[in-house]
Amino acid sequence: MPDVRLASPQGKWILLTTVLGSSMAMLDSTVVNVALPRIGRDLDANLSALQWTVNAYMVTLAGLILLGGALGDRFGRRKVFVVGVVWFALASLLCGIAPNAGVLIAARALQGVGGALLTPGSLALIQASFHPDDRGRAVGLWSGFGGIGAAVGPFVGGWLVDGPGWRWVFLLNVPLALVCVPVALRHVPESGDQQAHGRFDVLGAVLGALALALVTYALIEAGGGGAVVVVSAVAGLAAAVAFVMVERRRPDPMMPLDIFASRQFTAVNLVTLCVYAALGGFFFLAALQLQVVVGYSALAAGTALLPTTVLMLLLSARSGELAARIGPRIPLTVGPLLCAAGMLMMLRVGPGASYVADVLPALVVLGLGLVTLVAPLTATVLGSVSVVRAGLASGINNAAARAAGLIAVAALPLLAGMGEEAYREPAAFDTAFDKAMGWCAGALVVGSVIAAAVVRRPPPDCKRPECLRHGGVTAPPLEGEPVRKRLG
Repeated sequence: MPDVRLASPQGKWILLTTVLGSSMAMLDSTVVNVALPRIGRDLDANLSALQWTVNAYMVTLAGLILLGGALGDRFGRRKVFVVGVVWFALASLLCGIAPNAGVLIAARALQGVGGALLTPGSLALIQASFHPDDRGRAVGLWSGFGGIGAAVGPFVGGWLVDGPGWRWVFLLNVPLALVCVPVALRHVPESGDQQAHGRFDVLGAVLGALALALVTYALIEAGGGGAVVVVSAVAGLAAAVAFVMVERRRPDPMMPLDIFASRQFTAVNLVTLCVYAALGGFFFLAALQLQVVVGYSALAAGTALLPTTVLMLLLSARSGELAARIGPRIPLTVGPLLCAAGMLMMLRVGPGASYVADVLPALVVLGLGLVTLVAPLTATVLGSVSVVRAGLASGINNAAARAAGLIAVAALPLLAGMGEEAYREPAAFDTAFDKAMGWCAGALVVGSVIAAAVVRRPPPDCKRPECLRHGGVTAPPLEGEPVRKRLG
């Protein structure tokens, strides 16, 4: 049984290293959007390259995050976490010195691999190290500090972009890793799952990531047409079908399909897809809109987006308490509608827009919508399966959210009619942004309808969330026992 107490020096060191590790990945997912216009200008990159700068990271992270948790269970959570931090830092260094967009995109894909190793590992180390009496508080502190990191990320990113340059958005990860790794090796105890056995579902992970990559490529390049786009789309769908067949036939799959026998679990993941597709598309385009159309600096754009995350940090715990009393159906119905309203209010954000009168009200409404829905969504995911599968359910839900975001970043410019040079043409980008906000609001309304029709109150004895405060906008928090699969 884990016996480290939170008040002990070792407990504080463990908390520090897990916060540093998770903050690297969380900061990266929020600050890069702010840097995109400057990246495009400096590297002479078109809109497709900017989409890939975001999505190359998301493809490997979403496709491999469940496998990353399983590797930690088998080979040691500390070991895999440290490997992930080092990998992430080296890939970040490559991003920071990338001479062109192609190298940057490849390095971002490598970053995603590192993120898939360290993201589940940071929570797993807390759960495996702390005494049961302290674990809940440790998880709360970990998620709270991580949320603060998500909140300051766009601000820090904007300051770096306007100051020393966008490359420091990536290079910042190197000194964080230089602190994190020695602390982890010295103070964090090793742990693993003694029952882990068999073979890893590497084929399933590769097929899942390949399907996402091919479909993403087809969506990003669809504007140009051609046989390559058609072949990529067909190959992506074929890889998705193969992934389902592999997961159905393997004795220890990465994603056992029988978990979707729960109608509630399936429904709440559909809600997740709708919500996080809209959010992924919104935060990708909003950072560009504020800089390209409104004329904000990178620092001003990053600061402008802070209210949404701050509201989540301040109010998410209370939202969870309310949902526990009234059930998740109303919050999961109302929350997406509030988010949709906030995105439609962004239609007022154009040339000469006032921050106080136009931008801030939209972000406050959006933030209140997120506050309303994120905690109940996580609780419903955990409550829709047996307690022993809570960690698996949370991991699948987290991966689904990230996959939805990357598909949205790929598809929205196509649906909104953005050309390759749109982000260099303020008037054209403004028109396309308005269309994109309509698509995002529509996805949120669909999620609201699904929640109203299907979601019901979980049983009283189900697994409850431990991450009560959450500030991430790219995916719901990881929860439950260490995210793992008995992949072997």
